[in-house]
Amino acid sequence: MSKAVGLATVLKEWGRIGCIGFGGPPAHIALLRQLCVERRKWLDDKAFEDAVAACNLLPGPASTQLAIFCAWHVRGRLGAVVGGIAFIGPGLAAILALSALFLAGKPPLWVAGAGAGAGAAVAAVAVHAGIGLIPPSWRRADGRARWVAYAALGLAGAALLGPWLVLLLLACGAAEVGVRQASRRTGTTAGAHLTPLLAAAVIGGGALLPLAWVALKVGALSYGGGFVIIPLMQSDAVHRYGWMTDGQFLNAVALGQITPGPVVHTVAAVGYAAAGVGGGLLAAAVAFSPSFAFILLGAHRFDRLRGNPGVRAFLDGAGPAAIGSILGSAIPLTLALTEPWQYAVTVGAAVLLLAARRGVVTTLLCAAAVGVVVALAGGPLPT
Repeated sequence: MSKAVGLATVLKEWGRIGCIGFGGPPAHIALLRQLCVERRKWLDDKAFEDAVAACNLLPGPASTQLAIFCAWHVRGRLGAVVGGIAFIGPGLAAILALSALFLAGKPPLWVAGAGAGAGAAVAAVAVHAGIGLIPPSWRRADGRARWVAYAALGLAGAALLGPWLVLLLLACGAAEVGVRQASRRTGTTAGAHLTPLLAAAVIGGGALLPLAWVALKVGALSYGGGFVIIPLMQSDAVHRYGWMTDGQFLNAVALGQITPGPVVHTVAAVGYAAAGVGGGLLAAAVAFSPSFAFILLGAHRFDRLRGNPGVRAFLDGAGPAAIGSILGSAIPLTLALTEPWQYAVTVGAAVLLLAARRGVVTTLLCAAAVGVVVALAGGPLPT
């Protein structure tokens, strides 16, 4: 790594990406590539692609970890901390400011309408995100039947297990590790016999999950992208602790999409609903701290991580389950809608995303505009 890059440069460049990084991980990766490979030439193409692959093997927000890794590469551990905070900070400030507006007890009429419209589109956004992850994961699958089984379990778990979904993801990963080990010993594929045991393992171990894991599991145990946090958080935030209503949770997810930076910022909106600005900052600190820890403690071991067959096997099990859970999250998100016009917005958003191939931010803004029109015209809004 190079020590010639000043901290001021890291702060400026990573802060700029944090301010303009709309559009989720693909946009973040493109901006980091443009900065580090094309413009500044701090990394070559192979080193950057290796970093992307290694970050995708880690749980948590991969694009955030990539931003921290790139800063670590050019300025060491202090650079990683400065760059990571600069990347996360703008979106965090934006989502906390918007949370104060959209999650208020009695927001202005147009704000309530915008939130109801954007929230109605979130289920379609989740389906869009899940579908986008299927092709590369399917191509990497070692056993297609097991891939389908893991994905199906993840879909069912997102709809039924709520906060215990993380245990299902871990169980699928562990099952695939067991299958690979058994295969190497016997020369057969024994996965079909293990699959029915996964749900039982989740249900049996659920009571052991510590209460304090609500925020930590978002940052340390979410595989497959930011949308995995939706089923992990919805049950806790709405039903278990009553920090927010279903409608407010939909608003929080939408805010996490339209602000720059990672979708994991949604947890800051949940934290704001629970305990104000301090709660939002605390939730963000807990959720993002594993990403910093993974890079600060393990970046120099990324080559070994990528080549570790156990790690790859675990991700080959947890990954399809995560994709299934992202798709399955659309079920509770749709059930959270209360007004007929919101279902029409959901369908319209799906058409824009999947058929017209419009961007997520554009789709959410269109949905919000529909909600504003409905509200100002005197239409019904969620309570």
